[in-house]
Amino acid sequence: MLLEALYHVPRDKWAYAYDASTIHLRIRTKRDDVTEVLAWTGDKYDWDGTFQELAMERTAHDRRFDYWEVAVRPKFKRLSYAFKLSSGTETIFMLDSGLQHEAPSPPGECFEFPYIHAVEVAQVPEWAKQAVFYQIMPERFANGDPSNDPEGTLAWGGKPAGDNFFGGDLQGILDHLEDLTDLGITAIYMTPLFVSPSNHKYDTMDYKQVDPHFGDNALLRKLVEQCHERGIRVVLDAVFNHCGEQFPPFQDVLQHGESSPYASWFHINRFPAAVDNGIPTYDTFGFSGNMPKFNTADLEVRKYLLGVAEYWIKEIKLDGWRLDVANEVDHHFWRDFRRIVKQANPEAYLIGEVWSDSLNWLLGDQFDSVMNYPFADKVLEFFTGNADGAAFSDEMGALIMRYPHQINEVIFNLLCSHDTARLLTRVGGDKRKLKLCVVFLFTYIGTPCILYGDEIGLTGDGDPDSRKCMEWDTSKQDRELYDFYKLMIGLRKQNPALRQGHFRFLHAEAGDPNIIYERMDGHKHFTVWINNTANQTLLAHPMQTSDWRDAITGEQVNPTDGMMKITLEPYGFRILYRSLH
Repeated sequence: MLLEALYHVPRDKWAYAYDASTIHLRIRTKRDDVTEVLAWTGDKYDWDGTFQELAMERTAHDRRFDYWEVAVRPKFKRLSYAFKLSSGTETIFMLDSGLQHEAPSPPGECFEFPYIHAVEVAQVPEWAKQAVFYQIMPERFANGDPSNDPEGTLAWGGKPAGDNFFGGDLQGILDHLEDLTDLGITAIYMTPLFVSPSNHKYDTMDYKQVDPHFGDNALLRKLVEQCHERGIRVVLDAVFNHCGEQFPPFQDVLQHGESSPYASWFHINRFPAAVDNGIPTYDTFGFSGNMPKFNTADLEVRKYLLGVAEYWIKEIKLDGWRLDVANEVDHHFWRDFRRIVKQANPEAYLIGEVWSDSLNWLLGDQFDSVMNYPFADKVLEFFTGNADGAAFSDEMGALIMRYPHQINEVIFNLLCSHDTARLLTRVGGDKRKLKLCVVFLFTYIGTPCILYGDEIGLTGDGDPDSRKCMEWDTSKQDRELYDFYKLMIGLRKQNPALRQGHFRFLHAEAGDPNIIYERMDGHKHFTVWINNTANQTLLAHPMQTSDWRDAITGEQVNPTDGMMKITLEPYGFRILYRSLH
């Protein structure tokens, strides 16, 4: 047994409260090195009366390690615990005091989870586990009111550029809510809506006013009300890392320098605040001189921005915030932000824009979720590249083990966004590959999101080409693709096991590009069979139970002699299920 590979700490994602009565324990071992892990658990004040020996499940793996997990429900909300690991004839005990071969005398030297405090449980919105999100860039979705078009607005459907306008607005979204309902959408995330000189609105001038090119505050309230009537939640974009150059407090700093009452609102490195030979004398978003960075440690800035967050939650009954450039804002601010927003709406869904491992923000005191770009990268790499099933299962196992389970249930999974190339472009225009990515998106753990227009085949490279106008002429839409999205959305919505069920790879082999995986809750058991090649493929997996049905056609499919054999035509996949009652 490779002792150096063993890892556990009694905190973070390794020992955490899943709910008010359940603790999840995890431990890491070398890949394929340990055959059994048992958790010795009990209450330190009554070890003999509460002792349980619980078998841990190997729930995931990556290239180097196996990850074992068990759920414990301690009788008195306290837990002392140790691990017993076996490999062949070797047995090791892992305790807080270290590793030893001899059996310990608990509870001394055990790890401890002192008490489950409900206030410290990372609680996520239940509705987000059920949601299917649709991302909208309002300026490019639909022009419902030409009277508010900015000067120089171009004809709808022209070539997007960083500085042009096509007149999309809130009325356009209102006009197409029936389309979203038909598709099966239950939540929308809109990029910024507030007053700004740009088409993307990430350089905000006024945080409490809807940009007049989109409508006004009353129209936004109407949109949210009508969305709620349809069972659609609404999340807005909060740009609190930086503002626009025309934001009045920053203009005051430009005019009055160090004597401005707002001088401490920003990170001014040298007065006067200016762009000197292309380099700003103040910190910015990236190197963009027109987006000065807020000093969120300043008490007045905090008060202002937290007031904005609370204002919109209360004013329009907003369902959550997507937090732009969230990783460049201090953690103290986000803790205050969560407290203020959750007091106004305990079910508000908070999504941080963090492109890498985000555990520091996802421990229950800051965000509920993050935009899961690593998910998109790994899925696209598998379905468009030469990776085999084993490599893919390793990558997904590593992602699953990044976060506590309740976070994985609401992680914001996407395949593209306004900041990336569009999905059909990312897969090289290959609809087979696109569909396989979408199948995985809607049958995997987490909250799925699609970018407006992906469902009807919009293409586009990165910004600004990815920010094309939505195509509303049905003769120019890929309606077959639309029906496919609608089918997959409906399948997920109708089956809780595809939203919150257990996930596990059943077939993911080295040298084999095809995969089988399962989702399962207490009522249904799903298996998803994917042919990740352009050739007809026979996939087989041992299955002892019968009464399987095709989730799409309803056709009964049963194993023969304990083996399920599925022939997948080129470009094929199959989703099977059986009832567990």
